[in-house]
Amino acid sequence: MKFYIVDVFTQEKYAGNQLAVFIEKGVLSTQQMQKIAKEINYSETTFITSTDIREGGYDVRIFTPEQELPFAGHPTLGTAYILQKEIIKLAVNRIILNLQVGQIPVTLHYLNESVEELWMQQKPPSYHQTFAADALAQVLNLDSTEIDARYPIQEVSTGIPFIIVPLKTHSSLKRIKINRDKYFELVSHTKAKAILVFCSETNKSEDDLSVRVFADAVGVPEDPATGSANGCLAGYLVKYAYFSADSIDLRVEQGYEIGRPSLLLLKAQRTDTEIEVFVGGSVVMVASGEFI
Repeated sequence: MKFYIVDVFTQEKYAGNQLAVFIEKGVLSTQQMQKIAKEINYSETTFITSTDIREGGYDVRIFTPEQELPFAGHPTLGTAYILQKEIIKLAVNRIILNLQVGQIPVTLHYLNESVEELWMQQKPPSYHQTFAADALAQVLNLDSTEIDARYPIQEVSTGIPFIIVPLKTHSSLKRIKINRDKYFELVSHTKAKAILVFCSETNKSEDDLSVRVFADAVGVPEDPATGSANGCLAGYLVKYAYFSADSIDLRVEQGYEIGRPSLLLLKAQRTDTEIEVFVGGSVVMVASGEFI
C-alpha cells in the first residue's frame, strides 16, 4: 500500500496537524485499519478504500488510534489534497469525500498550479446541552471567573460533538492544565468527548481567535489543529453573535502551546433556515512510502 504523510492547517512542514493517508483500495479489514492507525499514532489516519468515484465521491474511512470516526476536519482536507495530487492529478475545483457522516464537499484553490487552500463545508451545526462554569473550570484548572459568562458553555456538533468554552483572556487559555479525573468524569455523561476552549486574544495580531482542544478520551491529550471542532466553534460564534454579526470570516490559531502552530480559516453565515459552516486551510506534503 502507498501512504503519504501531510501537515494540515500549516504554512510549512512540521507544523499544523500531521496526517497519514493510505490508498488501500478495500484490501484491509476494519480491524487491520484500526491496528495501523494505532501503530501510526497520529490523532487521525485515513484510508482511501476505493479510487473509483461512487455517487460522485471517493470512499474514505477515518480512524483515531482508538476508534473509527464518522467525520473529522483535518483528515478530510488532507485526504482531499492526496486525492487531487496523487490520484486525480488534474486541477479540479471540487472533490467529494464519502464519509460515515455523509458526503462532505471540499473546494480547492490554486496558486501557480499548486493547491494553495482547501475548504470543506461541514454539516449544519446542532446545539445541545449547556454546562455550569464551575464544572468546566474544575476540568481546566481555572477559576470560574476566567470563563466569559456572556456566552454559554455548550455542546455543539457538525458531525462530531465538542464542548465549547469561551474564556476572557489569553493568559487563562495558556494556563489550562487538564484535571484528568474531572475531565473523564465529565465526558462519561456527555456525547462530546472533547473540549474546545477559545478567547479573542491571540499570539499574532493578524489572527482573530486563539483555540486549544483537549480530547484525551479518544487518545489525543491536546490536538494541534482540529477542523471539526473549529467548525462547531464557527456555528457557535454566529448563533451567539460573538462578533455582533450574522456572518464571520476569521483566522484561528491553534497548537502554539504544544509547539505545532496551526492556522485554520473559518467562514460561517446565517441563512433563513440554518447556519452554513466552512473550514479551510493549507496542506503540505511531508513524506511518502509503501506500507508492507
